[in-house]
Amino acid sequence: MEKRNELYAGKAKSVYTTDDENFLVLAFRNDTSAFDGKKIEQLDRKGAVNNQFNAFIMQKLEAAGIPTHFERLLSPSESVVKRLQMFPIECVVRNISAGSICRRLGVEEGKDLNPPTYELFLKNDELGDPMINESVAHSFGWAEPEHMKTMHELTLKVNDVLKALFLEGNLLLVDYKLEFGLFDGKVVLGDEFTPDGCRLWDKDTREKLDKDRFRQGLGDVVEGYEEVGRRLGMTFEY
Repeated sequence: MEKRNELYAGKAKSVYTTDDENFLVLAFRNDTSAFDGKKIEQLDRKGAVNNQFNAFIMQKLEAAGIPTHFERLLSPSESVVKRLQMFPIECVVRNISAGSICRRLGVEEGKDLNPPTYELFLKNDELGDPMINESVAHSFGWAEPEHMKTMHELTLKVNDVLKALFLEGNLLLVDYKLEFGLFDGKVVLGDEFTPDGCRLWDKDTREKLDKDRFRQGLGDVVEGYEEVGRRLGMTFEY
């Protein structure tokens, strides 16, 4: 498959067209940002770590019956993915209170949430990714009700699969965001699942091993990501 022109460049990933209109190349860069781009750094190895971490997780989800856009690794920092018609919506599950929900609701960090919360946000950096609901998404034409229903079901299924997977590595899946799109009319998981888009804590110490290490200036950001991968049995190529 031939990689061609850059189609889109986000905060940490670039997307390229290929000689097959149904597939794209997803390239993970070393760029790291937080607070809507107000804090930006380059972290060595991060692109390769996130690309391979994402591939590992996507394959685990596929094996559990969850359709994803991932096709195959192309290089340590690039993957071939299906070309989806993306919904401009982020689906967020929280198993433990942390981050924005603590600020919004005035609750303490670290509270176990049973059942987990499920929230929707409009993917729009300029507006600060405002919170929305199914009715708003339908009214503005961002997603049909049947698609929203499938996204909800798949997001919760991901939670069941990954909570168990991370527990095997003595890790708590605190929260995460997912993005979906359509491929041949079918709702498919897109974007990525990496420590950039979820929170992962050590089960015993609650040490943070995710992007909060960058947000909060804790240091050893990529080393934290690598530690998560090691606990899951991964080895990384650079």
